[in-house]
Amino acid sequence: MIRLFAPYANLLVAVVLKILFQGDVGVNISAPTEVVAGNEFQVQVTINKGDLSAFSRLLQDLPAGLTAKSIETSNADFDFSDKRARFIWLRMPDEEQFTVSYKIKVDPRLKGTFSIGGKFSYIEENERRSVNVQSNNITILPSPNIDPSLIVDIADFERLVIPYIAPAGSDPQIACIRQAPKLQADGKSYIVNILVSKERKEKFAKIEENIPNGYVAEVINERDAIFTSKNRTAKFLWMNLPASSFFLVSYKLTPTNSSVRAPMLFGKFSYLEEAKTVSIDIKQTGQELAQISTAEELSNLLANIDNEQLAYNTTETNTGSEVTEKPITVKSQTKNNTKYKLEPEEGIYYRVQLAAGHDPVNIKRYFKKYKLDKEVRIEIHEGWHKYSIGSFQSYKEARDYRVHVWNTTIIDDAFVSAYNNGNRITVQEALMVANQKWYK
Repeated sequence: MIRLFAPYANLLVAVVLKILFQGDVGVNISAPTEVVAGNEFQVQVTINKGDLSAFSRLLQDLPAGLTAKSIETSNADFDFSDKRARFIWLRMPDEEQFTVSYKIKVDPRLKGTFSIGGKFSYIEENERRSVNVQSNNITILPSPNIDPSLIVDIADFERLVIPYIAPAGSDPQIACIRQAPKLQADGKSYIVNILVSKERKEKFAKIEENIPNGYVAEVINERDAIFTSKNRTAKFLWMNLPASSFFLVSYKLTPTNSSVRAPMLFGKFSYLEEAKTVSIDIKQTGQELAQISTAEELSNLLANIDNEQLAYNTTETNTGSEVTEKPITVKSQTKNNTKYKLEPEEGIYYRVQLAAGHDPVNIKRYFKKYKLDKEVRIEIHEGWHKYSIGSFQSYKEARDYRVHVWNTTIIDDAFVSAYNNGNRITVQEALMVANQKWYK
């Protein structure tokens, strides 16, 4: 270990001052030594201008992942773009010494150490002069609210996180992909990551996600969107989209009670196309979205998702009609389900539908984990492979068994389906034909 005795310590200070001061002009930066990712901190720059009065400029270079907004400009024009904060004076303040300040927002995915470098330039005796400035090291502490797999060192942020922007003329890939909700270390809350591939779209867009009963949503990374959460809907709204051709947003789902089941989500991504609003379903994948950093990786991801098997749960309205399909990701299966084919019965009867998908799954293997006490059957209806259980002569029996499924499995969106001589009809129609009562 090298120790500096008092004379050498003073010499070290003198060297630092010599670097920061040139003639009567000097610049000093004040910033905290630590900050938690996702938060803001303030930077103060004190300028000793001496006799300067004409044009001058302060440039501060910030690493990718940091954004700046002015607080006090001392009559300068402030601008932040291309990772650089700029203060420009056409005429310097009258005071010999003055301070400007700005706040820096730290991307919630960051960690690591950095410093803020820059240059103060001015005109003296008709010559352009400058003073180089550098802050002390600032350490970013990881956010406790971020999925650890998403956290990136600030030195690697631009390379790993800021995506490639496709050149004009390339084939557009408009898509919105959700990573399967990831359970956190607390054993309760889930992180939801959503990748938006918007290509050259620039203006209005929004994401709307359902919030399952028993959960509350809070934003983690909004990527310049306005985030709201109300009426069981989490929404990201952009009037102007980020410049990147694809980017990641995320939010956290926290249960309001201890008995809540794993969240099953569905949502839509909407954008403008020739003044018309276009909406597409959000696809779900088990892949890590934070690893997607190039156009080629995005293309591979989209191709893999198209080949994945998506199963869907549906909900029931008060009239017994089916509404929005809810995706859950399952592995592709190819085994023959012939022996599980749903055979028609006579008259009016009811079943409890568990899930549906565009391609078949291995019924025995997939539904084994739910430990159901009745056999699951499959039917093809309107292009869907639908999976249901039980056969009940009255709606009340089917309704009670649906509640039983809710209470004994994680399938909390099972619903009652109705049939007449093997043909699917609405529950309302079945109740009218059979002269039965509807029960909530």
